Amino acid sequence: MKIGITTTVPVEIIYAAGHVPVDLNNRFITHNNPNSLVERAEIAGYPRNVCAWIKGIYTTVMENKDIEAVIAVTQGDCSNTHALMETLELAGVKVIPFAFPFDRDYDLLRLQMEKLMKQLGTGWEQVMRIKCRLDGVRKKVWLIDTMTWRDNLVTGWENHLYQVNCSDFKGDPETFANEAQKFIASVRGRRPAQGLRIAYIGVPPIMDDLYDYLEERGARVVYNEVQRQFSMPFEVEDIVEMYRLYSYPYGIFYRLKDIQTELVRRQIDGVIHYAQSFCYRQIEDMIIRQKINLPVLTLEGDRPNRLDARTKLRIDAFLEMLK
Repeated sequence: MKIGITTTVPVEIIYAAGHVPVDLNNRFITHNNPNSLVERAEIAGYPRNVCAWIKGIYTTVMENKDIEAVIAVTQGDCSNTHALMETLELAGVKVIPFAFPFDRDYDLLRLQMEKLMKQLGTGWEQVMRIKCRLDGVRKKVWLIDTMTWRDNLVTGWENHLYQVNCSDFKGDPETFANEAQKFIASVRGRRPAQGLRIAYIGVPPIMDDLYDYLEERGARVVYNEVQRQFSMPFEVEDIVEMYRLYSYPYGIFYRLKDIQTELVRRQIDGVIHYAQSFCYRQIEDMIIRQKINLPVLTLEGDRPNRLDARTKLRIDAFLEMLK
């Protein structure tokens, strides 16, 4: 059966149990009219001042009857997920909770993974077999990332797309791997791009033209923080340790260790910190600004849309200052 996920979870467990994971965020944002999904959630009763991603996920599940269950991350993601779970249960959807321990405790994380295995009907042997299979796919995406920041052959948007799809591998790892391999071959003949080197940190943007707008103005995103984490860029055999190293579900100070390392390695000129409207992660901006010794532009997005005139003006001023 198809199992929806509200964010990246140990997807190996879903595949090992013979099911197909569906990243509900990706299904929502690639809808032909994602704004309509947000509006329908509000008509159903969701408040105006709630994250649009939560509302989009709710309607996506309601609209896609092929999704038979949802794994909801109750710790390590959006705090509104708890209420999302309750409204989905009210509608008769089977909801399976999963929690990333805040302190990255190994034993607690292993316990959560074992509980999920038990619920889905699989075990460690099958899961580790799937991990080996998925690691081969991930390595192709790691190469795409390297071709973005080191070789300057891949755009920030292309980098974003391949990394963000590592959450569920589009439901078909082999097809996704072939797609990535063809893409790698297709970009090798490109002329290396130049321009300001930008780091994008925070959750993936709800606006779909940010990367293109930056490139039009002579800047390139060569580091997508959270999206890169979805590709699990760690060569470790222990799957529990791999999801301990995965930084997104844990505190901002642990995330900053990875961010600061990559800012130096990728020779970043400036940082764009994206914060979703009505998200608790907006508060973390004050920590980011104190800990990162580079110019930081904080952008906020609400609904699926294109960049507005005010945001474009702020980006223009930021890039001009960096130049």
